[in-house]
Parts: sequence; C-alpha cells; structure tokens
Amino acid sequence: MILLLGGTAETGVLAGALTAAGYRVLVSTATEIPLELADMAGVTRRSGPLDEQGMARVIMEYGIRAIVDCTHPYAERARATAREAAEAAGIPYFTLIRPAGISDDGDVVFADDHREAAAKAFSFGRPVLLTTGSRNLAPYVHASGETGVALVVRVLPEDASLKACAAAGILPRNVVTGRGPFSVEENRRVIREFGIGVLVTKDGGGAGGIREKVEAATAEGCRIVALRRPPRPAHGVFDSPRELVEAVKAKVPRE
Repeated sequence: MILLLGGTAETGVLAGALTAAGYRVLVSTATEIPLELADMAGVTRRSGPLDEQGMARVIMEYGIRAIVDCTHPYAERARATAREAAEAAGIPYFTLIRPAGISDDGDVVFADDHREAAAKAFSFGRPVLLTTGSRNLAPYVHASGETGVALVVRVLPEDASLKACAAAGILPRNVVTGRGPFSVEENRRVIREFGIGVLVTKDGGGAGGIREKVEAATAEGCRIVALRRPPRPAHGVFDSPRELVEAVKAKVPRE
C-alpha cells in the first residue's frame, strides 16, 4: 500500500493514477476536507495530523511501501516529517510540488516570513486582505493595531479557523470564509467589498489559484505581498502527477 499525503487539488488525481497503476492507496489528510475519492476502488482514507511517530505507526499498521507527498508547497515541516519517516522505515519517498505561479521579476513584493510580510503589507497604509490561512495571524494583527490599518482575513469555513481568528482578536465582520481556489471575480468581489488595497498571499501555483488572485488584485489596483516559497528539496521532487507516478512504477513493485 502507498501512503498518499494529500489535501491539495492533486490528491484525487494522484490517488486515481496510482490505483490505475495497480497500487492500493491510503490517503491521509490533516483535516476532514472534501475529496473526490468515493468511487475509487483500492483507496482508503484517514484524517488527522501526523507527527513522525504517528507516521511510523501508520506505516507499520498498513504495511506502507512508499510515501507520496502532495501536501501544500509551503508545508515544509510536514514534508520534512514525511521524508524522515520514509528514511527511518527504509521505503521510497516521492513529493509533488507545483511549479511557482509568480516570479521575482514582476510587481509582486516578496517576503521571507510572516513578520516581514506583515510589515511590508501594512506599510502601504491601505486595508489588507490576508489569504494565507488561519495560522500565523499574530504578526498581521499586531501590524494592524500599530498602524490603524484594517485587516481582513479569508480562511477555511471550519471551526478551527474561526476559533483561531477569534483568539487573535479579529472581529467576525472582518472574516471571510470559503474554500479555494477562487475565481478572478470571487477575488475581486471581496477586494471591492472591503476596499482592499493590499493582498497577502502564498504562491500555491496554478492549481492553488495564484494567477486568479494576481489578476484580480491587478484589476482592482491592489498591491501584492507574497510569502517566498521554502527551498525546493534536492531529491525525489516532481512537477507533475504523471512524472511522479512513472517514478513510483519504476521503483515500487505492484502488490
């Protein structure tokens, strides 16, 4: 069985391709997000975050023979945990990382971490829309309070996300919920509704909706601040599901 660490748009694609290639697949996601897996024979699903010990237990319990990682491009810690667990178990590790959707040669302002992103975003003196999720809210809340510039956040429609916003002191009227990727018009609607002047984002690649965000922000005259991507791992990294599945087929015998 192959452990497929998912949660991104490619999860269903990879699960289908791997089962079609003759593998049984355990799809693992940190949360109970909806995935189109119901009609796939040979696919089992679990949910809940996994540390290295938890991943080791899953590997042993399910007889995992390889790990395929298609977590978010910014899930640096999760990816490191998976790689270490694979090495400890002596099984192959493969990871899919979407190609970047924006580059340094445009008008996007890049930041190396959330503290820097918050400082840059609020330096423009215009309302900020944060689209990087419900983690790492503190630097933005602090910068908003220091500058008096409004902060609006867009998060997943989940209790954990809403509780994180409330704990950070963000008023419900400044919280937008939704599950992306979002269209250009959906992004523009939020920008117009709150008079947003700066959009803070991660570069999730084409499948993550980054192009739609950039197009919407540009059309509405917004500045864009983007978190720089983590360094790309040196080995076992693939840009497309097809390439990754071919590598799995070449290295992992069918059951």
